[in-house]
Amino acid sequence: MTSTVVIPRYTIDVIRTEARELITSGMIGRNQPIYSLCQYIPAREWTSVEQELEDYGYLLRDRIIDLLYSESWTSD
Repeated sequence: MTSTVVIPRYTIDVIRTEARELITSGMIGRNQPIYSLCQYIPAREWTSVEQELEDYGYLLRDRIIDLLYSESWTSD
């Protein structure tokens, strides 16, 4: 008999939700680097988080606020 371990996929939306919850609870600050999230995400799942962030153009040194809010510009 074999068992299968299912590791949840961290999508960009899940990462953003996790970051918002950590900011709201006061565990992290919005000006901390995105890398700060690794303290609250299991180590075995961090690789998939890094890949997802990279896919969306985020660097681990970017600020969490950059992850949560994107600016949109309209022409005047």
